[in-house]
Amino acid sequence: MLEVICLSFAFVLGLIARACGLPALIGFLTAGFLINPLQDMLHLPHSTPEILDHVAHLGVLLLLFTVGLKLKLKSLVQPEVIGGGLLHFAVTVGVFAPGLHWLGGIEWTNALILAIALAFSSTVLSAKNLEARRELRAFHGRVAIGILIIQDLIALVVLAFSVGQVPSPWALGLLALPLLRPVMHRLIDASGHDELLLLMGLVLAIVVGGAGFTALGLSGEVGALVLGALVSQHPRAQELGKSLWALKELFLVGFFLKIGMSGLPDWQSLGFAVAFVLLLPLKGLLFFFLLILFRLRARNAFQTAINLTSYSEFGLIVAAALVPDALVGLALAVALSFLVASPLQRYAHDLYGRLEPRLTRFETRAWHPDEQPASLGDAQVLIIGMGRAGTATYDRLREDAIPAIGIDADPNRVTSHTADGRRVVYADGEDISFWNGVDLSRVQAAVLSLPDAESKVFATRQLRSHGFTGAIVAHSLYEDEAESIRQAGADQTYLTMHEAGLGLAEHVRHGLKLAQ
Repeated sequence: MLEVICLSFAFVLGLIARACGLPALIGFLTAGFLINPLQDMLHLPHSTPEILDHVAHLGVLLLLFTVGLKLKLKSLVQPEVIGGGLLHFAVTVGVFAPGLHWLGGIEWTNALILAIALAFSSTVLSAKNLEARRELRAFHGRVAIGILIIQDLIALVVLAFSVGQVPSPWALGLLALPLLRPVMHRLIDASGHDELLLLMGLVLAIVVGGAGFTALGLSGEVGALVLGALVSQHPRAQELGKSLWALKELFLVGFFLKIGMSGLPDWQSLGFAVAFVLLLPLKGLLFFFLLILFRLRARNAFQTAINLTSYSEFGLIVAAALVPDALVGLALAVALSFLVASPLQRYAHDLYGRLEPRLTRFETRAWHPDEQPASLGDAQVLIIGMGRAGTATYDRLREDAIPAIGIDADPNRVTSHTADGRRVVYADGEDISFWNGVDLSRVQAAVLSLPDAESKVFATRQLRSHGFTGAIVAHSLYEDEAESIRQAGADQTYLTMHEAGLGLAEHVRHGLKLAQ
């Protein structure tokens, strides 16, 4: 009965949220709030909270494992990540704790713990939205995830010192985990491409990362992230992540239902939640100005801040262990912050476009090394997005001696292409500042191989609005997406699977000619 009710409510309300232009997770949260007062009427079992908690935990483990698959650990040890994360935490706690004590009448210890819980941002919401927009490897995505990891580590330290949870002496053995990377790689190779690969991912995320780290007195969430990062260099890491995608999405429905069902608020809890949701913009502004101090350009500082403007599910874990009386109000604040943050994160690029003139005034004169503007040189063809499609396009043009240059928002991918002899520079096709500064006078054609339709529409509009009159060619998975790209100004759009079929047919024709 539990699965029937939860899945039905989640589907119907998720569908309504999608129809209203909101992320489906808003519907899942609403479903939780609706189910909560109806539990007795619906005859839900008493074990419902425990079951949902377990399902939610599995979803978070799989999410963080897939995030780890796309991370480069060296990119986390950066001044803007460590400095930005720690400074934001210190300032937030320094403001919220006295405010909760003096204005809210909360005892000092509880006020400090609540301030710490409210200082965190949602790892699940940010990672899910960044992944959906294919921005985990973009500069602002890496900074956001890095700061979230810093926050999660702080939460672990707080829990360890507050509830007396001390890591096992055997935890030191985890330092040898990198030595086991070749073994993990061999196991992935031996797993093939089907159900064994899926099970391999589950074992790494849930068994080794989740249960293994927990048994040693550490966070299973951090364990899943670490295991994902350890195997991120494997050639089939992306395939492994895709195999886990559907399970991860299903289990995360349980996570959002759990937050919604955490309890019915009274007026005091409701006032607490509304007050801190009204303070949410200040949290984002603090992130923005701190990142500006670390020499990020306004766009990336803004995008990172938007992705961190929420309250955290990890804060609920801290509150549940240390101040359970405040859990309902904090859970409602987290849920309401999701309602505010989700649309902001979805439309962050458009929002920045409107605010750019005001935000760029705060930029420093010296930019971060990853923020340097791109020069296109004498290239005749600009390829935006150097994934598999962009790389294949570049190589084919190079065979015909056509000068081409690629741009990509992933510095690691840029480094890899440069090492292979391709002209690829770091730039983000969704960065308005890039389009305002780039010289397109020598470019005769642009190829859009960005991962999603909205990015291609944005890049097309920027090209046309900056006077580009050359050919714009894009590929797309679906006809409706292709039509929106054409309406934005593209000359030609190709359906990826259709073109792949034509290519296969051409190979067949060639093979038949050889056989005759």
